[in-house]
Amino acid sequence: MKTILNFVMMWLLIIPAPAVLAADSAPDALVKATVDDVLAVIKQNKDKQALRALAEQKVLPHFDFKRMTQLAVGAPWRQANPAQQQALESGFRTLLVNTYTNALSVSATGSQTVEVKPAQAKAGQDEVIVKTTVKDSGKPPIAIDYRMAKSADGWKVFDVVVENLSLVTNYRGSFASEVSRSGIDGLIKVLDEKNRTLAKG
Repeated sequence: MKTILNFVMMWLLIIPAPAVLAADSAPDALVKATVDDVLAVIKQNKDKQALRALAEQKVLPHFDFKRMTQLAVGAPWRQANPAQQQALESGFRTLLVNTYTNALSVSATGSQTVEVKPAQAKAGQDEVIVKTTVKDSGKPPIAIDYRMAKSADGWKVFDVVVENLSLVTNYRGSFASEVSRSGIDGLIKVLDEKNRTLAKG
């Protein structure tokens, strides 16, 4: 599962920056538009600070972290007060970025290619799945699906599914266990501790 999550984090950043396409562009076009650009950056620079900056510029504006956190935390989200919800969202967002940066800095080779399939979104449909396949020489292809929803700011990712394994569902089990042991504040503390550890790595 750790390997699968590493692949998730490696490919989160293929969603393009706002300057690349208009907010009303098709979701598959948003994914495809920046693949070559991102792969070129990976090939030339694997410095963690540069990769983190790339994530901040190209990834974060196109992910619905509040919805992702709600899905990952599950039922306990409704028990959390607004301050706790904000802390959970911030902690989960930072966890994903830290995990992505570490995974990308050690796993990306610059030789990967990404095939983006048409989203086949219907008129008026506000949720779609963009299917992609990551290929690397000498390795089996990896299927990565981006679940996206349309918002006032354009299409945003709210889950990533790698080889039929959902990112938010994977976290939900561990989050639920932590909440049952030590409550919402305990989960917030665990997220903070993980982020401090990843930041050092």
